[in-house]
Amino acid sequence: MRIALAQINPTVGEIGANVRLIQANLESARRQGAELVVFPELSVVGYPPKDLLLKPVLIEQCVRAVEQIAAGCRDMAAIVGYPCPADGERGRSLYNAAALCAGGRIVHRHVKSLLPTYDVFDEQRYFEPGPGIEVASWQGHKLGIHVCEDMWNDGDLVGRTLYHQNPIQELAERGADLFINCSASPFVLRKHDLRLELCRRAARRHHLPVVYCNQVGGNDELIFDGNSCVLDAQGNLIGHAKDFEEDLLVVDIPGNTAGTCGDSSGGGGGGRIEKYRVGMESLYHALVLGLRDYCRKCGFQSVVLGLSGGIDSALTCALCVGALGKDKVRGVAMPSRFSSGGSVADARELAEKLGIPLEIVAIEGAHQAMEKVLAPVFAGLPADVTEENVQARIRGQILMAMSNKFRALLVTTGNKSELAVGYCTLYGDMCGGLAVISDVPKTMVWELSRWINQSPASPLRQAYGGAVIPESSITKVPSAELRPNQTDQDSLPAYEDLDQIIERYVEKEQAVAQIISQTGIDPQTVMRMVRLIDLNEYKRKQAAPGLKVTGRAFGFGRRMPIAQRFNPSACLD
Repeated sequence: MRIALAQINPTVGEIGANVRLIQANLESARRQGAELVVFPELSVVGYPPKDLLLKPVLIEQCVRAVEQIAAGCRDMAAIVGYPCPADGERGRSLYNAAALCAGGRIVHRHVKSLLPTYDVFDEQRYFEPGPGIEVASWQGHKLGIHVCEDMWNDGDLVGRTLYHQNPIQELAERGADLFINCSASPFVLRKHDLRLELCRRAARRHHLPVVYCNQVGGNDELIFDGNSCVLDAQGNLIGHAKDFEEDLLVVDIPGNTAGTCGDSSGGGGGGRIEKYRVGMESLYHALVLGLRDYCRKCGFQSVVLGLSGGIDSALTCALCVGALGKDKVRGVAMPSRFSSGGSVADARELAEKLGIPLEIVAIEGAHQAMEKVLAPVFAGLPADVTEENVQARIRGQILMAMSNKFRALLVTTGNKSELAVGYCTLYGDMCGGLAVISDVPKTMVWELSRWINQSPASPLRQAYGGAVIPESSITKVPSAELRPNQTDQDSLPAYEDLDQIIERYVEKEQAVAQIISQTGIDPQTVMRMVRLIDLNEYKRKQAAPGLKVTGRAFGFGRRMPIAQRFNPSACLD
């Protein structure tokens, strides 16, 4: 059987445009002789649609859209993901379904059985699980159609088995001769290796080919990397789509001469196999895609950001140029009395290397005016973080004014380490519409910056013929420059230690005692950083949405209370 995997980039809620995208891929697949075209999970509406699913009119539009798509499937078949009304009068009112369209109509509907409710997923809020598992009979084939999470119940591979049901096992027992997974699996560093192994184990365990079609593109905080693939019945990779861009992968499934696609004897077949990116290369392309799609889908043509001369703003600026081009990026340097000459010089060097305009707006006059206004109220009180934050908030006002005047998206430049411990100022450097590197720890900021400058695979190095981020921005001692001779390590541990603490406490949910014993970091330092992480939840609740690239990001995937008094160090008392 010749199958096409339509790895598309839908826009959430734009059903008409998504249908046209689906139809265009169907036509392209038809020209390449495909018999069956597979689309991602909820491809008609885009993933994740969140509370748009609560709008009855949207569900009606989705159902009509799939009927329209099915009407065009007369000489070929398509599997299309969509939300549809659930059967019966009990339970939730919607299904997360995949429709098999053939002969001008919907001939089979698979309903997702396993509904994830962890991390960024909350599908039980909207969907009723499938009432049963059935294979789809089509042209002599028995298709084991399933949706995303239905495959993710291999306890040996993913850890604890989360569900009592195993749809893959049930499909095999019901005689499926091919597994087809319609997916919307977000990007996380190093995740695709796990996906491939999951598909490989399913293929080998049941001696059946596996077709995995994933969404691509950015939708709010989530980035979808594509990487759709096909494995034969022995678990060999016989087709792999591109990553981080739309693609139509056409694959001949081996063993179909006897009227089945699951003949374990093989028999050739396959399609092209694209190499997928890993490490810093994958991180770069994920962030660029997420930023580009956020701007495109929200209607922004350009971005503006503050350039301090430090590494965070330099990296963010480089990513903006990589995503949108130099003509769509505007930098703003806002020196104060505490800014070093090197900081302004580094910001200017970055702008010159990237070819973007740089506005220099000194804040000394505004700073003095604010000090004068506040002097009677603060009389007799020592200077503290209050005066430091005034500067950050002046900068935030300037950047927001630039955003309004030029109708440009203001992107924030804070990293995950700073956001974790509150080393950022509400209504100051946290102002903005998108936090590009808010899920990138400081140590990874340095690593990614060096990759951009040094790797032959770096698109920016290729485009500009060399390094684009000033070396001094990478090597200088980190500082907010809000008081004389200030450095980050005046109040924070070394970032190598801080990032370990954050990863273990936030991503792995390790206890304080466990972090101390496994890292050897000073106990008082660990307890203080953990306390800061908990105390600063109120700041993160007001932060701009950030692009998720690690196993657990701050944002809607981590739902912590603000008013709480849990003491994670209690066992050490």
